[in-house]
Amino acid sequence: MELFSHALITRALKYPPQASLHLRNLFVPCFGFEFTNGNTDAAKTGRSLYGLYPYKASMIGLESLADPSGDWDIAETIGKGTYGKVYRVNNRKDGSQAAVKVLDPINDVDEEIEAEYNILRTLSNHPNVVKFYGMFYKSDDLSGGQLWLVLELCNGGSVTDLIKGLLMRGQRLLESVIAYILYGALLGLQHLHNNRIIHRDVKGNNILLTTEGGVKLVDFGVSAQLTSARLRRNTSVGTPFWMAPEVIACEQQYDSTYDARCDVWSLGITAIELADGDPPLSEMHPVKALFKIPRNPSPTLRNPEEWCRSFSHFIAQCLIKDFETRPSVTHLLEHPFIKQAHGKEMALGQQLSTLICEQQDLGCKLKTKHERINTRKTLIIETSPDDDLVNLEFLDEETIIKHLSKRYDELQIYTYVGDILIALNPFQTLSIYSPQFSKLYHGVKRADNPPHIFATADAAYQGMVTFCKDQCIIISGESGAGKTESAHLIVQHLTFLGKANNRTLREKILQVNPLVEAFGNACTAINDNSSRFGKYLEMKFTPTGAVMGAKISEYLLEKSRVIKQATGEKNFHIFYYIYAGLYHQEKLKKYRLPDKKPPRYIENQHGKVMQDIVSSKLYKEQFDAIQDCFRIIGFTDEVNSVYRILCAILNTGNIEFTAITSQHQTDKSEVPNVEALENAAALLCIGPEELTEALTSHCVVTRGETIIRTNTVDKATDVRDAMSKALYGRLFSWIVNRINALLHVAESGMNVGILDIFGFENFKKNSFEQLCINIANEQIQFYFNQHIFALEQMEYQSEGVDASLVEYEDNRPILDMFLQKPMGLLSLLDEESRFPQATDQTLVDKFEDNLRYKYFWRPKRFELCFGIQHYAGKVLYNVKGFLEKNRDTLPADIVVVLRTSENKLLQQLFSSPLTKTGRCQDLCCRIHYHQQFTPFGVDTMEMMRHPEETTNMRRQTVASYFRYSLMDLLSKMVVGQPHFVRCIKPNDDRQALRFFKERVMVQLRYTGILETVNIRRQGYSHRILFEEFVNRYYYLAFRAHQMPDTSKENAVAILERAKLENWVLGKTKVFLKYYHVEQLNLLLRELIARVMVMQAYTKGWLGARRYRREKEKRNRGAIVIQSGSHPPGLIWRTILHKRDSFDNHSVTHIGQKSNASELLKVWAAFGPHVSEEQCILRSFFSFHLFPSKGKRGGLSLLFPHNFLCQIPSLLHCSHIPETRCLFILSTFSSEM
Repeated sequence: MELFSHALITRALKYPPQASLHLRNLFVPCFGFEFTNGNTDAAKTGRSLYGLYPYKASMIGLESLADPSGDWDIAETIGKGTYGKVYRVNNRKDGSQAAVKVLDPINDVDEEIEAEYNILRTLSNHPNVVKFYGMFYKSDDLSGGQLWLVLELCNGGSVTDLIKGLLMRGQRLLESVIAYILYGALLGLQHLHNNRIIHRDVKGNNILLTTEGGVKLVDFGVSAQLTSARLRRNTSVGTPFWMAPEVIACEQQYDSTYDARCDVWSLGITAIELADGDPPLSEMHPVKALFKIPRNPSPTLRNPEEWCRSFSHFIAQCLIKDFETRPSVTHLLEHPFIKQAHGKEMALGQQLSTLICEQQDLGCKLKTKHERINTRKTLIIETSPDDDLVNLEFLDEETIIKHLSKRYDELQIYTYVGDILIALNPFQTLSIYSPQFSKLYHGVKRADNPPHIFATADAAYQGMVTFCKDQCIIISGESGAGKTESAHLIVQHLTFLGKANNRTLREKILQVNPLVEAFGNACTAINDNSSRFGKYLEMKFTPTGAVMGAKISEYLLEKSRVIKQATGEKNFHIFYYIYAGLYHQEKLKKYRLPDKKPPRYIENQHGKVMQDIVSSKLYKEQFDAIQDCFRIIGFTDEVNSVYRILCAILNTGNIEFTAITSQHQTDKSEVPNVEALENAAALLCIGPEELTEALTSHCVVTRGETIIRTNTVDKATDVRDAMSKALYGRLFSWIVNRINALLHVAESGMNVGILDIFGFENFKKNSFEQLCINIANEQIQFYFNQHIFALEQMEYQSEGVDASLVEYEDNRPILDMFLQKPMGLLSLLDEESRFPQATDQTLVDKFEDNLRYKYFWRPKRFELCFGIQHYAGKVLYNVKGFLEKNRDTLPADIVVVLRTSENKLLQQLFSSPLTKTGRCQDLCCRIHYHQQFTPFGVDTMEMMRHPEETTNMRRQTVASYFRYSLMDLLSKMVVGQPHFVRCIKPNDDRQALRFFKERVMVQLRYTGILETVNIRRQGYSHRILFEEFVNRYYYLAFRAHQMPDTSKENAVAILERAKLENWVLGKTKVFLKYYHVEQLNLLLRELIARVMVMQAYTKGWLGARRYRREKEKRNRGAIVIQSGSHPPGLIWRTILHKRDSFDNHSVTHIGQKSNASELLKVWAAFGPHVSEEQCILRSFFSFHLFPSKGKRGGLSLLFPHNFLCQIPSLLHCSHIPETRCLFILSTFSSEM
């Protein structure tokens, strides 16, 4: 039974959550028998039944099957399961359409396929069972051939797809439509049961719909036939969440059986799925669900009060735990809930057809599943030589585009270019990121599975563990190409691979990205979730590969978005989330937010912000998710302070100023309506008078004298916006620092870094923000070129390797134009920003006079514009506001006021100085609310005179912060082995399955994909020193104790032993193809795995031998103890162990006999003379040994007078008395 349970667990671990378990397939090949019981025909006839026929060799020969080519033509792919594809085919003769399930490679018709074939052939004549058109075989000597099962085309998808699509749109199925679907399923099951067939895998994915509203049962791969109506089955098979308790019980109890009513239980679970979208326990691992189902009460609807009693009663009847009292399918057809569909098939079918058409019109891709994707032992996924562009026979742009377009149409969004991954944004959710796919991409050869983002993450992880070297994954592409989502998936897979023992840590790491993206991402004109900052996430691992922490570095947050957004864009997500969350919690008044008119910082041109906030469920759900993120990561009381600051920023934006004229002054401003100002001051915990003064005036220190000057309306507005930007920017830095503190690890380890940075942007109007973003992307492209092209070709020349050089577009001159000193564009911008009288016009004139590059031009039609020829194309920049944005001045008056706040978090934000990259220093992220806080020991005027000493308010510009940020980012990237993911945007409309060749071609050109394909095909991406190579891989050719010299000859020996081809030797290095290192690492891992097995067997053998020896000694000791013979000349020695203390007056002392040739030895586990035999007795007895005070150093023991007479009888006892007296005899020489 233990073996059987282990097999079930192992099987469940291999399958996806929706996968079926078929234990018979696991045991028959291994042990040659099937689990049956006495009341089955198998037991009576001596044969094991499987499906319709006794288990034996296939009764259908492949040679007897017709070739499908003469009758059917494949039109398109309509679905992809885990083990094959489903195509729509056209009949050549009459033009009719069908669906074909293609299984390959096939060399024989196994019993599962044959069982399904016989059921379809004989029972598909029912309106609620999918029609069967025939089975065909398409031979192929190379691949093994394809088996075609041609079925009715149910192009309405499965009921699971339908309900999930409705729930995504906030809708659900009507009860009458659910009754109609269940009615059709019951009729299909009745047809099967009447013919003594049990389906055994009833679930939503196996109930398909036609566009006319028809309901069809499919997938009979694990169905079973009963040779009589009274016989039962006992094979544990099905999909975990839908399996009946009696079916699960068959795995553990040989006498457990079930009949056709197991399908009734599965239908009841399907009914819950139709209402709630998922089966009960779906959040659990399948193995855990298998243990819970028999033990838990029968499941019910998630919210039964939202459904009629009749529906709940129907489910309760289906889910009766005792299947002997569970109603049959025929009885359920008369249930009141089902009877509401009787006679209304036409009308309800039309309603269902309308729902299907609406869902298809909305672009929800319905997956037609005509197969059970889970009956084989492992997940089988098609691989193809075309998975890697390097393998293409003809290599040009047109061929690559056609190839990518074809793969995209088949939802194969990933393609390799050697070891580089191309990721096309599908603009839809794909079901290829489940934990089961994570298991597929774990320590396997890259070519064994199709291209996947998980494969790139696994390559980085394996490289880190194998070579003990940091890794870096660089994700690049345009805005909207899918970089952020790719980063999420990489973190997800690395967390899976890390397998930290601390589950809480895994959850914390997975919550990091959603939290920082809520504060750092926003909706732009081309991307609904655009990163408005650069993020470098370092995941920390132990030397053995267990994840132990994480750290985020953030760069260049687009703070200007807080105060103003371009047309059609929005502010940072968090403002909408918190507004919606507080609205639904009825806390807007507490945080002083208006409930009718939105604040200025988040209002848009359409005036629908409040309507969206009130009605959109998305904002409310995201707010709840952010609260969960804060809680899981470890934020506590600080969250309320974060909310207060965010709401204060929104109120600050509503502060307005008007000019006032006096007798002596005309440039003074005031706040006419103080409500917004008082709200902001209250939330910031500062005085409204102090805030008013800081906004409408400023201090100037001249020759030690402080002069207060008033601000104009424009100046006051700028100060207000500068304060808002500073508040948000420092709050964002603090959140990142707090996350780092909560996920910090003290011990050193290895890192895998993931770079997710804003993509290249080119809008109708491009400003300073787009310039910084595009310069950063130029730097990433330069890093890619250096690693892929420049460094490789330099080593060819230095090592004397004959390899053809690949031309590529080097963007170093563009970077020089931007970054060099003192005449680079950023240096010129900083220089002009220092002049108070400088204007946007003088800035653009300075650019034109000094930037003598072919990449820079000045359009004649636009005075305040200049153009740059970037690596990704031409971009026209508008200089308006460049100087002000670059200066990013925050008056010292504002800093002083904010530092006197009673809000501890706010005090800290403006107490810590900024780093060279513009971030708050990570001094102390934890806020101690219980401590009394006195802001400073100096007066306000002193801070005014020397603001730079207390607030680090030196004349740092955004451009200087940007330059240091790039340096900091590169310093992190260069220490690790890079892995590249190139994200491609297939269209600008964000539409699924739309591939614009011209749009993709442009991206492929500027990213250098064609050149990359060439260099990966012709070049050697891995160059390893002889010494390092031999030290790393010598186990593959030498014995462990040999320690060969790190010579060129030994390197060759290793390469030849590994049977690698197409490698080259340089003067000091081995030059390998991109796939060679992976092959070597796999060989090394396999060798280490074999060594570990040998070590385990050896340790087991040694342990068994040691146990046998100790057992023999224990037996000998027991014999001595139980022996009744007493050798002459020996003196009794006894030991007494009592719970209470000894009475020294009631004991007798017996010493050694000095003239005896042999003396008695007491075996004592805790004595001064402990032998191996003595240790064995430790497990039998508990006793104390008292050291002897005799002259000869013997052992003396204490025992009561009244126990002395009991010694002989005790020797014959087989147990220890309650007084725990122990008497042991042994002989030893008196000379010892």
